[in-house]
Amino acid sequence: MSGSGAAVEATVIQVSLSNSELVQRVEASFEAMNNVDCSEEKKKSLRARYLYGIIFLITNLTAWFIRDYGHTIFPPLYYKKACGVRGSDCFQTLGVLRVSLGCFIFFLLMFLTTFSTRKLYEACSKWHSGWWALKFFLLVVSMVVPFFLPPGFIQIYGEVARIGAGIFLLLQLVSVIEFIRWWNKYWASDEQSKQSCTIALFTSTVFYVASICGIVSMYYFYAPRPSCSLNIFFITWTAILLIVMMAMSLHSKVNRGLLSSGIMAAYVVFLCWSAIRSEPADEKCNVQKPKNGHGDWTTILGFLIAIGAIVMATFSTGIDSKSFQFRKDEVKAEDDIRYNYGFFHIIFSLGATYFAMLFISWNLENSASEWSMDVGWTSTWVKIINEWFAASIYMWKLIAPVVKQQPKVMNNEESVQQINNSNSP
Repeated sequence: MSGSGAAVEATVIQVSLSNSELVQRVEASFEAMNNVDCSEEKKKSLRARYLYGIIFLITNLTAWFIRDYGHTIFPPLYYKKACGVRGSDCFQTLGVLRVSLGCFIFFLLMFLTTFSTRKLYEACSKWHSGWWALKFFLLVVSMVVPFFLPPGFIQIYGEVARIGAGIFLLLQLVSVIEFIRWWNKYWASDEQSKQSCTIALFTSTVFYVASICGIVSMYYFYAPRPSCSLNIFFITWTAILLIVMMAMSLHSKVNRGLLSSGIMAAYVVFLCWSAIRSEPADEKCNVQKPKNGHGDWTTILGFLIAIGAIVMATFSTGIDSKSFQFRKDEVKAEDDIRYNYGFFHIIFSLGATYFAMLFISWNLENSASEWSMDVGWTSTWVKIINEWFAASIYMWKLIAPVVKQQPKVMNNEESVQQINNSNSP
């Protein structure tokens, strides 16, 4: 009996071990399947970013086509009240605003349906990364509906679009400055490496040389005579900002080096150049302006590059949600989304308002000329203010740690003094 009992007990133990092994194998297989699913969903979400970028590019090209050639390609829409008596309210400035509104509606709907997504296996994540046929239908409906709205409503949207474009510019500035800080931190983290220091020094020198050449070139091309006082003011103030940013970056309490200030200097010079280039074509202080009003190959090439820059700026800002997080040390799990879907779509919806303002040069009354973008005194001042904001934000980022640290030092000194006073007889 004792032998049979031991045999039964051994059999039970063997069965339990085999069951536990079976459970472990099943769990391992499920874990492997989940990893495969997460990996596949991750790839889909990363690919989806580029598809949304292509959609945004297509809407930009559509807005340009409607503005410049819509009234000649499409037949007059006499039968539509929304497009006015001769159909002109669906082309040129209002046509751009209608396309922009459609793009805004599409990405706003995508924001409302994905902003709460946190995990790759959630239904909202699958909606963000898939269902492209349904989203194509939604895009078409969003683009068509604004062409049935009255001009008064479109004018109201144009005023709202100005605010949205301003918010987009501010968020883009923060994203660019955070990228510059990351770049500087990346090179400065390896202080012991001579090669890293050499590359950082060479890069900062290149940016500073490019900035100085840009300042000199702008004086030559855009301020050829003393009567060009406004351009002289823009360029001189930009040069002063460069010197101030460099001095603050090299200050002993800040000590950020030359790399970040050099990159920022080149960016500020570019913004100043872009602002002066946006001055009206009849401005006498711009020796590079073509005398005829028709677009030559350089104008067309610059226009296409500008469209590409709009898409790239929107795309890069949309995937950079970390720059706007208060906590940047959060650990990502395997099934977490790789970027914030809601932030991505809201940036693209704001980008729709931004490209509308560029195509109509921030002017809701007059239509821009063919192959032109962001030209006029309004555009010039928007870019100049954007430049000053960029320099101000960067300088605040430099001195903010020092300013925040100052009260702590004062409190420590006061506590030490109190302790000494209490210990003294």
